[in-house]
Amino acid sequence: MKNIYLLIIAALLLSCNQETKIVETNLFPDGTKIPDWFLDYSKINPADLGTFYTITDYGVMGDSTIVQTEAIQKTIDEAYRNGGGVIVIPKGTFLSGALFFKPNTHLHVTEGGVLKGSNNIDDYPFIPSRIEGQSIEYFAALVNATAVDGFTITGKGIIDGNGLEFWKAFWQRREENPKCTNLEVSRPRLVFIWKSNNVQLQDVHLRNSGFWSSHYYQCDNVKILDLRITSPHQPVKAPSTDAIDIDVCNNVLIKGCYMAVNDDAIALKGGKGPWADKDASNGENTNIIIEDCEFGFCHAALTNGSEAIHNKNILMRNCVVKEAKRLLWLKMRPDTAQNYEYITVENITGEAHSFIYIKPWTQFFDLKGRKDVPLSYSDHITMKNIDLKCDIFYDMKITEYDKLSNFTFENLKIEAKDGTFDKSIIDGVTFNNVEVNGELIK
Repeated sequence: MKNIYLLIIAALLLSCNQETKIVETNLFPDGTKIPDWFLDYSKINPADLGTFYTITDYGVMGDSTIVQTEAIQKTIDEAYRNGGGVIVIPKGTFLSGALFFKPNTHLHVTEGGVLKGSNNIDDYPFIPSRIEGQSIEYFAALVNATAVDGFTITGKGIIDGNGLEFWKAFWQRREENPKCTNLEVSRPRLVFIWKSNNVQLQDVHLRNSGFWSSHYYQCDNVKILDLRITSPHQPVKAPSTDAIDIDVCNNVLIKGCYMAVNDDAIALKGGKGPWADKDASNGENTNIIIEDCEFGFCHAALTNGSEAIHNKNILMRNCVVKEAKRLLWLKMRPDTAQNYEYITVENITGEAHSFIYIKPWTQFFDLKGRKDVPLSYSDHITMKNIDLKCDIFYDMKITEYDKLSNFTFENLKIEAKDGTFDKSIIDGVTFNNVEVNGELIK
């Protein structure tokens, strides 16, 4: 009888533990419940979005050497006039400059189909835009959607930025002037989505962007599912080809993606400058979940900044990191007031140069006459359940203007060439079952 009671108690304890685990996985880092919207990973069937407009049925030729922007845009416009529909890129390679999608229009790239960007910057008009934390005029992307609620990109085809000539031009300029900024060399992004809600991208391959690969600005409810986003880091480096840039967005799910680019894989942005928090075009990123992703070569798997003012409730989990220079990067920009809070990175395996990297980001910063230096905060940062090989474990160096507090490192198994750490850098740091090179941190 005693054994039966023990079995019942064990079963009850196991049940309680399982329930606790479920509750934990359904909470954002600040303890609020994750909405059911994040738990719906269903794919959109483009057939449910309206009439198909296959571009070759509307005057687009099957000639991969001719830039056919006008004919493809006419197809989009025709669909819009008829109440909406799906623009289909069939099998084959189709060359284009900037395309502008309109309400109720969508993009489907068939497997075997390639929408390829022109490598002539003249094919990308200079228009009001958003780039590097600034609302300025800049070159349109290859695929643009502004105020297109419900916009989708589907299909297993390829959107190719054809970026080689842009990359060469950038490195040539950098050789002439090592201090040149990213915007000195004219380069288009691959995808730019602005002021559009309930957006979903799925299955496509974004590759070889001239600049950022995909950029989402002032959007709510964005799902990015099973994308492959790539650009080379050799033999010619593809500069500033961030895979995913989240810029003043709320509710973003990035799931099942593979990212390997010559810059940050996922960067959270939102504005820069000494008065960035007073500019209505800037803002916060909140409720971002990154899960079940794989990271190849990148400067960091998850980066906060360098143009960001407030990031809250960022959850990265269940990911594999293979060639990242950094797992988590908190860019502390000395000319911008920043608040990075409630960020959790958990259930990660793989390799990176730095486990966590926190240092002042001084490239191109400008106080613009402001006498005092804005303070920046990183608070409630948690990294747990991680098995990682790295060169540097605790890659941190801060100034008096950078305030780090309430960091938790839990259930870590780290193999590092440099496993040293300095608890004094962070105000309130907890190490719980953290093993570095076989030794527990006490």
